[in-house]
Amino acid sequence: MSDDDKGGPKGPDPHELRKTLEEMFGKMGGSFSFSNMAPEPFSDEHEEGANDEVNTDVEEILKFHLLPRDIKAYLDRFVIRQDEAKKALAIAVCDHYNHVKTLKAKVDESQGIELQKQNVMVVGPTGVGKTYLVKHIAELIGVPFVKADATKFSETGYVGGDVDDLVRELVQKANGDVSLAEYGIIYIDEIDKLASSGGLIGRDVSGRGVQTTLLKLMEETDVPLRNPQDMRGQIMAMMDFQKGKKSKDTVNTKHILFIVSGAFSGLEKIVRERSSDSQIGFSVDQKERVMDTELFKHVTTQDYIDFGFEAEFIGRIPVRVVCEHLEARDLEAILKYSEGSLLRQYEREFEAYGIDLRFKEDGISRIAEMAAGEKTGARGLMTVGEKILRDFKYELPGTSVTELVIDANLIDHREECLEEYRKLGLELVVEKARQDIDAFMREFREKHGVVVKLNDEAVALLVKLAGEQARSVFQVARQLFRDYQFGLKLIQKNIGKNEFILTAAAVEDPDRYLSDMVVSSYKEAE
Repeated sequence: MSDDDKGGPKGPDPHELRKTLEEMFGKMGGSFSFSNMAPEPFSDEHEEGANDEVNTDVEEILKFHLLPRDIKAYLDRFVIRQDEAKKALAIAVCDHYNHVKTLKAKVDESQGIELQKQNVMVVGPTGVGKTYLVKHIAELIGVPFVKADATKFSETGYVGGDVDDLVRELVQKANGDVSLAEYGIIYIDEIDKLASSGGLIGRDVSGRGVQTTLLKLMEETDVPLRNPQDMRGQIMAMMDFQKGKKSKDTVNTKHILFIVSGAFSGLEKIVRERSSDSQIGFSVDQKERVMDTELFKHVTTQDYIDFGFEAEFIGRIPVRVVCEHLEARDLEAILKYSEGSLLRQYEREFEAYGIDLRFKEDGISRIAEMAAGEKTGARGLMTVGEKILRDFKYELPGTSVTELVIDANLIDHREECLEEYRKLGLELVVEKARQDIDAFMREFREKHGVVVKLNDEAVALLVKLAGEQARSVFQVARQLFRDYQFGLKLIQKNIGKNEFILTAAAVEDPDRYLSDMVVSSYKEAE
């Protein structure tokens, strides 16, 4: 409502509005309630890889001082290889935030400054570190970061995700700070799935339609904080309006950096077919070669258009780089040197069960070889690791095994090695039980002057009971035989016996066993 309209009729009371809406929707069938109109967090449906909420403020971002080599050095700690991708991303990020700093520092002169946003496209197969790179860049700079898959979106107004929701999610990541969200990073994976098929009949709302919608976001537009298609959000906006609340209700995308990625399977064929007449080195025996740095050097904007992208869309992404396919030696380096190595994760998991997990060199090499065979990049490391360790993680916790060594022999002969660890666990349990029994017998002798011993069957049964009761063998033995000194001393008086061997029957029914022994001693004395 404008200032001029303040004297006019007031809008409906929020409570009346809520009641009216509930009645209206109730007549349509179903149960509807608007009683709790508090804002909800934006959907995290497609936030895999997104960072936690950030507490950085805009002033910190505007003090941006990092150099490209600083960013690359930071990324080297987490991602193995991909040097060209690291360089390109580092330069693009530095240029982007330096542009932002320049525009904000020279507000009066900014009208004459023309700076094109350096949105980035990363080409590469799955599992080579594309998401990891962008995620850690956002963490280093301290800006909100949202990641989504392009396949989940459709053109605004159609069934499917709305790309504008990505911008709204940045606000959530910025703890509701719209100004901070306007400097965030949006990362869209599987962008190649938006390529349109030339033979498609009808409106392509999930391909060409999404490209068109993304055009505005990647350039500059204002995105409403509340989704126009979201009834709940619109009602909340109406109620805020009625209450006189005034706050920024749009997010400007001018300074939001967009990074997109995809495998682009088939793009290499387009490049080779176009280049075959130019004799640039692509021979018949290279037909199955995937996109690599050498081949990527010959990719043109027209190739992306032929692949199925709009010229206007691909033109909004000036920085393009390729991530190399990872070989076994690269996966081995990831396990050994990356700060995010899965080996550290597995060590912590076993440590929680009191087991020291150690990987030998030949074991790491074998895991890397097997992961390379999965053809899923670094993701194959977890697939292989879980396959190797699953049974050990199930069988060993709760036993007396305190160390597990992963080498090539264990990986190649998992069942045999697992059986050996089972036996070792049992041996260690029996050994520990023997130590507990010795402590119990020593205590019993010192307190009561009577020698008791337990045979192997009795010890095995005590071990079982101790496991079921989650107590030590010493504690179980002390509890079962807590009153034995009276009966044993009586027997000692009757027949002069000083040493007693307790069997499994004594563990199964201590009172009856002792009673039978006492009765037997009287008979023997007579």
